[in-house]
Amino acid sequence: MIASQTMSNTPDTHFPIPPLQPATSAPLIRLSNVHKVYRTDALETTALDDVTLDIREREFVAVMGPSGCGKSTLLNVVAMIDTVTSGAYLLGDMEVSKYPESKLVDLRKDNIGFIFQSFNLIDDLSVYENVELPLLYQGASRKRRHTRVREVLELVDLLPRAKHKPAQLSGGQQQRVAVARALVGDPKLIVADEPTGNLDTKNGEDVMDMLTTLNEQGATIMMVTHSLAHAQRAHRIVHMLDGRIVPPPSALA
Repeated sequence: MIASQTMSNTPDTHFPIPPLQPATSAPLIRLSNVHKVYRTDALETTALDDVTLDIREREFVAVMGPSGCGKSTLLNVVAMIDTVTSGAYLLGDMEVSKYPESKLVDLRKDNIGFIFQSFNLIDDLSVYENVELPLLYQGASRKRRHTRVREVLELVDLLPRAKHKPAQLSGGQQQRVAVARALVGDPKLIVADEPTGNLDTKNGEDVMDMLTTLNEQGATIMMVTHSLAHAQRAHRIVHMLDGRIVPPPSALA
């Protein structure tokens, strides 16, 4: 579980938890020779082309590349929103690439936390109710839901706004709600798809500070971004081009 330490946006805030290095044990995520091909009657599009990638526990991995390079498809495959056409996908010691959708749904809700560029909050629900949703899907007790939702809202410094609706919040606050929702179920992996893409510079930096601190506290994070400055906050950057993982641009010069 991520520690319940409030993430204030004030300049004088310090987080005494020392940075954690990625574990050297077996990978949490292992993709081996993965292909993803989309087919229609008239067209075949290869989105992922022989991708091999390991992500270890407590690692923060950023994925970069031009639009259409396959990075969002890679994120969706890792998050089990999409499935592979061929190749292997291990989550811990489970080979999930051949699992039916019903099994993938259970794996997603128990293992993956999502942060989206567009927040994806439900307008008619309060902040508390939006954050509570993953626990309802997990079948958590009312007592567990109450305790855990309060913990993560305190963590992102939004507990006083628990009864507000998303429309009453700023963009940065809405993204902090999304971060809380991603954390509330204690996922093994947090996937973040352009988490700062809809934010101004200050709010974008605040969200990156939050993700960095969560990683220092033990969270495993995979983030897609177009921002090199934000990608450099990660332990390593995975570069993609034409559906493949490629060397960094400087190595190609």
